[in-house]
Amino acid sequence: MPAGTQEIEKAVEVLRAGGLVAIPTETVYGLAADAEDPEAVGRIFKTKGRPPSHPLIVHIGSAEQLDDWAHDVPDTARLLAERFWPGPLTLVLRRGRRVPLETTGGLETVAIRVPDHPVALELLTAFGGAVAAPSANRFGSVSPTTAEHVRAELGDDVDFILDGGPCGVGVESTIVDVTGATPTVLRPGGVTREDLEAALGHPLAVPSTSPVRVPGQHPSHYAPRARVVLVEPEDLVAEAARHTGEKVGVLLPPPLAGTPIEAHAVVPLPDSLADYARGLFSYLRTLDQQGCDLILATLPPEQGLGLAISNRLRRAAGPRSFPSAPTQ
Repeated sequence: MPAGTQEIEKAVEVLRAGGLVAIPTETVYGLAADAEDPEAVGRIFKTKGRPPSHPLIVHIGSAEQLDDWAHDVPDTARLLAERFWPGPLTLVLRRGRRVPLETTGGLETVAIRVPDHPVALELLTAFGGAVAAPSANRFGSVSPTTAEHVRAELGDDVDFILDGGPCGVGVESTIVDVTGATPTVLRPGGVTREDLEAALGHPLAVPSTSPVRVPGQHPSHYAPRARVVLVEPEDLVAEAARHTGEKVGVLLPPPLAGTPIEAHAVVPLPDSLADYARGLFSYLRTLDQQGCDLILATLPPEQGLGLAISNRLRRAAGPRSFPSAPTQ
């Protein structure tokens, strides 16, 4: 049942006591702690198995609070905040004094956003501060988009779970660095590059690597237990047939709908990129649950949300330097 007033009050109590609360956002569920409490923030890293050098995103209740958590906020940041907050956009800014270095991974920059979810916003208002909240999962594994995903993966390691229903966007926020002369997209996400460019009136770079550390840049990320292999659409059927002796799962793109394919499990993908983004992580979990050893996927066109989807699939298929994720 979605969270009500009593659940919000309980979550605030847990946060003020230095505990961890799984919170719904429009993107994915976050593992939240008081952003100003270094010890509580340390619990996030320990629970996730996340390297402490990986910065966390600070979630605030409104754009009006921006100057409480960052300093030297440029006009570009204020323009983007006014246009896209609340929403799936994270801005990298100069760290304000209220944000401890433990939250920023030791950096003098801080990543900030206002989530577009009524439960998250109600929690932030009642809490009266900010929360640091990466995705509520083990480091590197598939992000959770329902409260049940969080329960299945973190169990008793999280002190309280706020159920806000399924996430509406389904992929993480877009991260834009606004500390330099020209804004740069460091992670594509729920706000498209095209929408950002329209708001700013000029093109934006989306580099494949960046010297600025932000969430989601590890070579392997968003990974299911099964290994993920990316193939061209025209090679998908032959590639599935080639892996004899393995339980192959396939994310079947719309142009191949109805095509006979030799596979252990097939997830037909929707025509809409918004629907695909919303369901992507659930699709990967489903193929894990069905016992697949290998997941074959193709990349969508990299326009609109296709850029974020492609980013997540490339990271899911990346070389793994951590244990395989548990079955979801």
